[in-house]
Amino acid sequence: MIQNIVEFFRNLPAKVCSECGGTIDEQHECYSNKCDQCQGVTSL
Repeated sequence: MIQNIVEFFRNLPAKVCSECGGTIDEQHECYSNKCDQCQGVTSL
């Protein structure tokens, strides 16, 4: 049984890119399964 829901979410594993296997820096609105590099996203 889960005692604290906040601890549950803190203990989830990091999301990984489905293409290269690298860790994805998630945003709250991010549902993508690929990292920015694999998607070709560039920063300004």
